[in-house]
Amino acid sequence: MRVYFDYNATTPLAPEVMDAVATATRDVFGNASSVHHFGQQAKAALDDARSAVAALIDADPSEVVFTSGGTESDNFAIRGAAEAQEPSGRRHLIASAIEHEAVLNTLKALGRRGWRTTLLPVEPSGIVSPDRLRDAIDGDTAVVSVMHANNEIGTIQPIAALAAIAHEHRALFHTDAVQSVGKIPVDVRALGADLLSLSAHKLGGPAGIGALWVRRGVELAAQTTGGSQERGRRAGTENVAAIVGFGVAAARARAELAANAAAAARLVERLWTGLRTRLPGVVLNGSADGPRLPNTLNVSFPGAAGESLLVLLDLAGVAVSLGSACAAGAAEPSHVLLAMGRDRDAARSGVRFSVGPSTTAADIDRVLELLPALVAQARGEAAA
Repeated sequence: MRVYFDYNATTPLAPEVMDAVATATRDVFGNASSVHHFGQQAKAALDDARSAVAALIDADPSEVVFTSGGTESDNFAIRGAAEAQEPSGRRHLIASAIEHEAVLNTLKALGRRGWRTTLLPVEPSGIVSPDRLRDAIDGDTAVVSVMHANNEIGTIQPIAALAAIAHEHRALFHTDAVQSVGKIPVDVRALGADLLSLSAHKLGGPAGIGALWVRRGVELAAQTTGGSQERGRRAGTENVAAIVGFGVAAARARAELAANAAAAARLVERLWTGLRTRLPGVVLNGSADGPRLPNTLNVSFPGAAGESLLVLLDLAGVAVSLGSACAAGAAEPSHVLLAMGRDRDAARSGVRFSVGPSTTAADIDRVLELLPALVAQARGEAAA
């Protein structure tokens, strides 16, 4: 029996998504830029998918730009907005210290090109205080980027308050919502953001396709030049089949959002209650009382090395994560837990459980049955 607790890394393709991708691959082969029947068939499929993705985040379809995924969307948002504002002299970029590597490494790259960068510290709960942003922002700030929900600990940030501060200084505000879209309600107008990243494979869609929402009127310097696809914002022939799959996944996520969130919250509470009962001393990483993704639980077992526990769980048929899938294999401790004030040993011990629509109560009970012995074994390895 194998149990999957790594839905924040990626999700299995929903059956209806798989069917839609297969049908589009077979039947919708035209180039959406062509004016003949086959091209217009492809364009209609893109338009339908764009509308479905826009509806998921309460946006206008014309504001949705398809990309290859969340990483490209983050890059496009930050690089595109920074370069578009470069003639104005604004060369300051701000992000939180717990962003995904797609944001942090983009800031590092722009820093090497002369942009000034600031990383905002977070509270021990993982929350970015608006006061921290207010202290860091100035008249040279071009872009502020703070993720909607953290991929490792699930903490949800006060995006509306942060965006309002950015706008007071005429800076653009970007939020990486890759982990939140499809798990909690996301309304781009209510958030007050200018740019928002999302990815299909986090909500039952195909890997390799994502989107960037660009508020009407926001100027971005294109990062891929060539044809006029995506309203001139991203050149290149569109991956119609993957985009169709994204649209189906978005519509499914929207229809099932409330039910899936409630079910995930019940499962995570069952897991957390069981852990506290069976393993006294277990530590919750993140906000205990503040808003958190309903499907995410990040915990540490003092004295147990996270890498050892992950391997032991995998050998027992349980898939979990130490943090971001994009950092898998890295020997370094979690930059998120370090930013929250954990020491290096504690930052290496965090284990992330993330559930999805296919997770059952029996799956939770299975991991609770296994963990006491495995934690004891991991503690023995750590002590050795």
